[in-house]
Amino acid sequence: QVQLVESGGGLVQAGGSLRLSCTASGSIFSFAIMGWYRQAPGKQRELVASITSGGSTNYADSVKGRFGISRDNAKNTVYLEMNSLKPEDTAVYYCVLSTIRHYWGQGTQVTVSS
Repeated sequence: QVQLVESGGGLVQAGGSLRLSCTASGSIFSFAIMGWYRQAPGKQRELVASITSGGSTNYADSVKGRFGISRDNAKNTVYLEMNSLKPEDTAVYYCVLSTIRHYWGQGTQVTVSS
């Protein structure tokens, strides 16, 4: 069973930065696609960014140029570097590990004040 533990969320002013981390248990991390999703109150969960095992990345249009996703396979960890944060980035951010199955983290709150 894969477990994902997220950290790094918090309260930040608009224009600020945060870095989220997600560490996975088990031995399948290096083979998996890793992603970050977010869900704001009253809105559907949306994909923020993803990274393949080979390092190819994909971003939602709303975060392109501001967010960066990376991974360290030796540490079983994926990161989401968030810069130039906006109040509309406020959400619970979830880490997802995808192989044949999808494993979700518990979520970490990011709040951006104006």
